Amino acid sequence: MQLRYAMTGLVVALALAGCQRTAYDYSSNSSADPAPLTAQPVPSVQGGQLPPPTGGSQFPAAPTTTAPMPGAEPGAMAANALDITKESMVGSWRVNGSCDMFLTLTNLGSGSRGGTRGCVGELTAMGSWEVAGKQVLLKDRSGNQLGSVYKTADNRFQGQTSTGQSISLSR
Repeated sequence: MQLRYAMTGLVVALALAGCQRTAYDYSSNSSADPAPLTAQPVPSVQGGQLPPPTGGSQFPAAPTTTAPMPGAEPGAMAANALDITKESMVGSWRVNGSCDMFLTLTNLGSGSRGGTRGCVGELTAMGSWEVAGKQVLLKDRSGNQLGSVYKTADNRFQGQTSTGQSISLSR
């Protein structure tokens, strides 16, 4: 038992013997202090009242009504338009074979959240979507309609943007 205490004491003594102070001693070399910086001139500051903001309101204008686009009225819609459910639209879609559209069921305004990746033109501003009858309305983040598509086959939609650009969605 005494040997155990002796070994413990020896280990503690060796551990303490290896310790040394490693902090820098600032008082040992006072001639190495850096020279103070010279002050730089400061230009004069002007004061005054700011003009009132223009535009009258700090909030953006409300979205315009979502009137159907030309060619998107139910009577003018393609005769082979198939029924759509919101749940069947959820997921990733290929747009015109060149970019991606993602549709979720997360609420955003009157529609659901959606977006595009790699698209050009109007579809870059897409922020939401909703099903109206047999068509899917694509909207920007303010709720303005960007375009619409209708179902032509399983996992295939055709339509156009509000400027007349053709849209094709497929999986």
